[in-house]
Formats: sequence, structure tokens, C-alpha cells
Amino acid sequence: MGRIKTTFIKRKTKELLKRYGDSFTTDFSKNKEITTRHAEVPCKKLRNTIAGYMTRLKRKE
Repeated sequence: MGRIKTTFIKRKTKELLKRYGDSFTTDFSKNKEITTRHAEVPCKKLRNTIAGYMTRLKRKE
């Protein structure tokens, strides 16, 4: 079983996906950079979690 994402992570990721969905890819490293550009995230751990969840959603599409 995997780790469960918090509501904040899911909400922020879906908001970014709705706004900038075309710019995100299935590559985690690129998604980290894009997340840094488009969202004000207070710490690196949250940024990486959002980028990882975004990668997962893009692979699912």
C-alpha cells in the first residue's frame, strides 16, 4: 500500500492541473521545476509531493 495524500496536496495539484495542465509532463524532474514556477509552495517536501502526485495523474491520463 502507498502513502495517502492530504487534501491540501490533492486540491493544489488539481488546481495546477486545471490551470497549467498542458505544461506538465510524466517526468518528475520537469514537474518539480514547473511546480516551482507556477505555485508558491513553502517547502521543498511539499513541492516534491505535489510534483509526484502530478506525475502520477499525468501517467494515468
